[in-house]
Amino acid sequence: MITGAHTILYAEDAEAARAFFRDVLGLAHVDANNGWLIFKSPPAELAVHPAEPADTGRAELYLMCDDLTATMDELRSKGVEFTSEVTDAGWGLLTRLRVPGAGEIGLYQPRHATAYDLP
Repeated sequence: MITGAHTILYAEDAEAARAFFRDVLGLAHVDANNGWLIFKSPPAELAVHPAEPADTGRAELYLMCDDLTATMDELRSKGVEFTSEVTDAGWGLLTRLRVPGAGEIGLYQPRHATAYDLP
């Protein structure tokens, strides 16, 4: 049966992206081979959204937090660059941040029921 999920973030500068997840976000990791780091993800959930055919199969990464303002302040103090203003999407407060060498990912404070802590 399914034992986990493996998320891949493609990066033009994998070393910079790995350093961000390791040193800035402080995610625990293992070295799979010669610096090829695999990070422990925070508790996760999967949502399936309707899409046009051109977007079918596309995946996005959003990190979640309990207090978006406090999390943004903490990350800014570590040099994180936010690439969008906070948006109230109804289902949560949302922003985006830059991952060095790997583009942008989302960060949000959910207002919807969450599944990541279900047994």
